[in-house]
Amino acid sequence: MYVVRPVELSDIGALESLAAVSTPGVHTLPRTREAITAFVERSIASFAAQVDIPSEESYLFVLENTASREVVGTAAVHASAGSNGTYFAFRNDVIQQVSRDLNISHSVHALTLCSELTACSQLAGFNLRDREHAGIEAALLSRARLLFAALAPHRFGDRFFVPLAGVTDSEGQSPFWNALGRKFFKMDFLEAERIIGGARNRTLIVELMPHYPVYVPLLPGDAQAAMGQIHPSGQLAFKLLTEEGFEADEYVDIFDGGPILAAHKLSLRSFCGSQHRRVETTSNDTGATVTYAVATSAERFRAVTVACPPCDTSDAICLPVEAQQALGVAPGDSVICVRL
Repeated sequence: MYVVRPVELSDIGALESLAAVSTPGVHTLPRTREAITAFVERSIASFAAQVDIPSEESYLFVLENTASREVVGTAAVHASAGSNGTYFAFRNDVIQQVSRDLNISHSVHALTLCSELTACSQLAGFNLRDREHAGIEAALLSRARLLFAALAPHRFGDRFFVPLAGVTDSEGQSPFWNALGRKFFKMDFLEAERIIGGARNRTLIVELMPHYPVYVPLLPGDAQAAMGQIHPSGQLAFKLLTEEGFEADEYVDIFDGGPILAAHKLSLRSFCGSQHRRVETTSNDTGATVTYAVATSAERFRAVTVACPPCDTSDAICLPVEAQQALGVAPGDSVICVRL
């Protein structure tokens, strides 16, 4: 069985191992032990904080194999993107151009630097040790952080977004960056990402990035083809997020042109499809079962997957003893659940 729980200081070594095998240019975790430790400490402080308005809190979750006690994945959510600055992205606008004299009418895409995602809540840090063979635990890891947000809505904004890594070549270079960002930053993609550290709220972005719309047809063909495309490492996350209710349409990343998925929380299944139920111990019913992601309260958050009888028409959910132990609950306790 797998359980998703808040990160602990004892997990730092495991997170360092996960970060060591991640793809260059794809930022899911900090790279150094010092940065990982700072992220973990920030998360622990965020979970402990009394929050009235979402601000600088960041919540980091880990996926643990309960049999081996190994940490095999991570996922995070930042309460308010750009809380210590401004979150920058390119808005993919469509400009209508009409010439009555020539009887020509057509649409032109243009990229405009914007800060509209600032103060939205940002999903980040999705990382699995073995994503190629991942099963239902991947869906649990992705969804658990949203169940936490559903349990503690005062800690987050009404809109959520997720930037996904864009296309890079075998050497880690981005055709989108080479066509656009490189001309203003005067450095290659990996060097720029190293300086930025995956952040999109640094002052130098607004200082160096073009302030006027960039007409997409003027970009080289490989850069245009890379816009909105996903790095192979992000395909699993994209599938899980679109099933959740996120859509990729309006924004792309300012560095690699990767898609930025966004949604209002009421469009997400973890919010609109989740149900609060009372725990009961599994009966001997051998009928049809449904797989749920089940989570406890925000104060002692844990989440697992359970195959059990449907609970849509009942005020209770039947959980096996193993699941109850993993969640730290007993019959009569309240949990939140959503179909996977």
